[in-house]
Amino acid sequence: TTAHPNLSSPHPYRSLNDSVPTINNGLAKTPPMGWNSWNAFHTHINEKQIKAVADDMVADGMKAAGYKYLILDDAWLAHHRNSKGQLMANPKRFPDGMKAIADYIHSKGLKFGIYESAGTHTCAGYPGSLNHEKQDAQTFAKWGVDYLKLDNCGNQGVSYIKRYAGMAKALKATGRPIVYSICEWGVKAPWQWAPKFGNLWRTTGDIQDNWQSVMRILDQQVGLYKYAGPGHWNDPDMLEVGNGGMTTTEYKAHFSLWAMLAAPLIAGTDLRHMSSQTKSILENKNVIAIDQDPKGAEAHKAVDNGQEEVWVKPLSDGSRAVLLLNRSSKNRFMTTTAKTVGLKKANYYKEKNLWTNKTRRTDDLIRGYVHSHGVVMYRVWPK
Repeated sequence: TTAHPNLSSPHPYRSLNDSVPTINNGLAKTPPMGWNSWNAFHTHINEKQIKAVADDMVADGMKAAGYKYLILDDAWLAHHRNSKGQLMANPKRFPDGMKAIADYIHSKGLKFGIYESAGTHTCAGYPGSLNHEKQDAQTFAKWGVDYLKLDNCGNQGVSYIKRYAGMAKALKATGRPIVYSICEWGVKAPWQWAPKFGNLWRTTGDIQDNWQSVMRILDQQVGLYKYAGPGHWNDPDMLEVGNGGMTTTEYKAHFSLWAMLAAPLIAGTDLRHMSSQTKSILENKNVIAIDQDPKGAEAHKAVDNGQEEVWVKPLSDGSRAVLLLNRSSKNRFMTTTAKTVGLKKANYYKEKNLWTNKTRRTDDLIRGYVHSHGVVMYRVWPK
């Protein structure tokens, strides 16, 4: 068992501002929520499809649940810049252009996100932004872009700080508020330098739609909580919920863990065919509230018993989000204590199960029957 640092202290999470300066563009005060085209469609995106997704984000309750960014990933671009060196939309896939797409998305009360790479080409081989940062930032602003995901393909070995700082400066110069997502894959410990330039930064390589990938990424987040906070977030990559590679139990665990990590909640399933089960996971208000808590604290692993883990996230009202994770192939009964998760001593505690929505009174013990590859997630208050 690995004990957690003293969570009951007044300032259990050292402020990032103590060591690393952070971006101050006033954006992403809570982790961004939205939808990205990659996990569902990869490079097979087009205008009709994206408009349908925008419609569905509103009709199916995603917008109401907090998902506001609709982000086009790779392959929206034309294969070449125009005669002035400007980026263009792929004329076959987006014949009306990016400004029209942005206007449509904005008309739905959503915000428009776009993808590029901080290299000579994107990962799918389209024109990159290296040495075109100022021009491309101006183009994005003119189109009405609200969110930029900047990948790391085609980087030519150019300094990562030079490339990502260059785009940060260019975005700021446009005067348009654009959330800046640095997708450097966690190669050069971006949590140590990216907070100065971006609102979020990838801490890992790409997620895959399987349990092993989720657990691998989770392990890579241990110790990174001190770098996250309002306006600057660790990004363990997009959500795979609903894409078919995991069980419902595993998807609930995936979603719960990302909420505990104060991760951006960027859905990636085909909303045009979203099942009621997927909808119930992605739109769980209790779990979303943990992710969006204004304190902006990221969870820390409080206990590690090999196959059983306890994760804890301090919340703005003094309560704790407590997650019991069962990584094993068998169902298990798990127990921890109020003291272990950093709650002050009290006569009793109120404990709300964030998936069943049931609340009960408990003593010092926080416990639950946890399915294989599953979680039990509580919000606990001292009384």
